[in-house]
Amino acid sequence: MGTGDLVTLLGRTLGFSFAAGINLYATVAIIGLATRYDWVDLPPQYRVFDNTWIIGAAIAMYLVEFVADKVPWVDSLWDAIHTVIRPLGGALIAVATIGHAQPWVQALAALAGAALATSTHVAKAGTRAAANTSPEPLSNWALSFAEDGFVVGLGLLALTHPVAAAAVVLIALAAIVLSVRWLLRGVQRRFARQA
Repeated sequence: MGTGDLVTLLGRTLGFSFAAGINLYATVAIIGLATRYDWVDLPPQYRVFDNTWIIGAAIAMYLVEFVADKVPWVDSLWDAIHTVIRPLGGALIAVATIGHAQPWVQALAALAGAALATSTHVAKAGTRAAANTSPEPLSNWALSFAEDGFVVGLGLLALTHPVAAAAVVLIALAAIVLSVRWLLRGVQRRFARQA
């Protein structure tokens, strides 16, 4: 495998695992449809997603999530249920997309995929929980449509321009880390004032 192939593989794996933490089903559907209809030339390991049952189940579950994400508090319940499912999906996508590799490489890919999916899942679930404190439902709708658009956009970017997808993932991870640090400092200041 050449350097260019490795960079492409890494970009796609990062993009898909990151997107899986926001919407696993849309991510799997995009990979499955891209493989089935040859949107881009993908390596043979992507054929695991080219299964009518997998594509159909992913689309069906995406439709359920599409509705659940629009209803305040139902979205948080859905996110709570997916606290295990999305990271596991991110790990499985990472392992599947690297293809045949040594066991230690597969284990490393699984850990990285799970970590990426967990980071976006936690960011999504936390943002949704905060939005649910607002009395109006429009913020849920806006967040849901933005998340769906981001997942589809990142999935398509990972397919067509994997290096750009990797850059988006790294920038988004940096934003998540900075947001968490900002939130933690705010909580520390609040407790320091109360003490």
